[in-house]
Amino acid sequence: MKSFEYGAYDALGLAALVKAKKVKPVELVEAAIARAEAVNPKLNAIIFADYDGARAAAKGKLARGDFTGVPMLLKDMRANVPGWPTRNGSRYCPATPATVQSNTVTAFKAAGLIPLGKTNVPEFGILPTTECKLYGPAHSPWNLDHSTGGSSGGSAAAVAAGIVPIAHATDGGGSIRIPASACGLVGLKSTRGRISQGPEAGDATSGLSMDGVVTKSVRDTAAALDALSGIDYGDPYWAPPKEGSYLEGIKRKPKRLRIAFSTRMLNGTAHDPEVTAAVKKTAKLCESLGHIVEAKDPPIDAGALIGAFSTVWCATVAYNLDMLEKQTGIAPSLDVVEGLTLGLYHMGKQVSAVALTEARQTMIRAGRVFAAWHETYDCWLTATLGRPPMKLGTIDIDETDIQKGFAPNFGYVPFTSMQNSAGTPGINLPLNWSKSGLPLGVQFTARAGGEMTLLKLAAELEKASPWAQRYSQVRI
Repeated sequence: MKSFEYGAYDALGLAALVKAKKVKPVELVEAAIARAEAVNPKLNAIIFADYDGARAAAKGKLARGDFTGVPMLLKDMRANVPGWPTRNGSRYCPATPATVQSNTVTAFKAAGLIPLGKTNVPEFGILPTTECKLYGPAHSPWNLDHSTGGSSGGSAAAVAAGIVPIAHATDGGGSIRIPASACGLVGLKSTRGRISQGPEAGDATSGLSMDGVVTKSVRDTAAALDALSGIDYGDPYWAPPKEGSYLEGIKRKPKRLRIAFSTRMLNGTAHDPEVTAAVKKTAKLCESLGHIVEAKDPPIDAGALIGAFSTVWCATVAYNLDMLEKQTGIAPSLDVVEGLTLGLYHMGKQVSAVALTEARQTMIRAGRVFAAWHETYDCWLTATLGRPPMKLGTIDIDETDIQKGFAPNFGYVPFTSMQNSAGTPGINLPLNWSKSGLPLGVQFTARAGGEMTLLKLAAELEKASPWAQRYSQVRI
């Protein structure tokens, strides 16, 4: 299969070719490897490869699932494969081969997917851009000077550039939706507890983070959620029951929805004009499809919620680094971690048990406010990013002063952490592009357990305003 033919398909499209015996899994793997070798030197999306292992898997007996025979990539966070290292983008993490397989990897393989390797991340996934000292920056396939977003930026770059049609991602503050926006992809963060983080972690970040994928099509995202959904009886959270198969569900037109939309941050800060125009354009598209659309903000104290998120976030960084000190015998310092990571570590060490409990209670209360608000509004439409994708180097990863280091973030990631805090689902859709040719994603969110609503609406919007042809414009 020629590289350009391979890249024209989504994951389910490639799986259909395998099922029809028009192509062999090993041919797809070879096409993915060829594409990776052609473009990864410029993208720096893949930071660990096991191509021989993928070839062997493709020639062996694969599980029968929706994605049988399709190559994929795993993020260098949480997706452990026996024999592969997981380094979280950090020099501090030893390149020790994993001995236990993550539940997500087991689910991917059960769906017939073939992992090729691991993708680039910012250190410990703390940034909305994929730049780290261990691997160097990942580059956007739309413009190599720009960021892929983070923290699943390597995965997003690989999918947008046609290396693989689907890749693993995680989202603790927007880390699926941000790179999906920056790279022009579909990216869904599911309801808290929908996907197990076992067996290694019960709760990686105090309820903030979820695993998932980035894809080129809504149907791939729906099928992946079908494959990944499930509980481990040791999990601390369980999501509301599924409303049947997501892949089957998106074939049915959504009911008439009541959609609220916001064109600026909840504190009144304006977005970049192109971003505001993208939200308004999407709102009009929804209205043209028969939905009731209204400019309305939820009654959320955004400042308090962001403060609570930040408390949990830096406490989690401190916990992770303390565990690494126990493992390695090396204390956290600039010799082993980046400046921003060390700054968050010192902040996290100051968080008391009372402050952490208060932060978690604030997040729970926000979840209840969203639940009540969604009794009136089925979905909330916002920008995913407040500005077009930033240039690489905008954030100084060596800066230890958190206020200075994270200053470029102000207004850039206006909403995504709210869904992580409240436990609600959110999806990025690549419906708009800037005048300079960079993707401008928009986000839809829904009540806890509302993935079916989001996916059905997403499928309707994809049909009304297709984006698949955009990927042929990537030139690397």
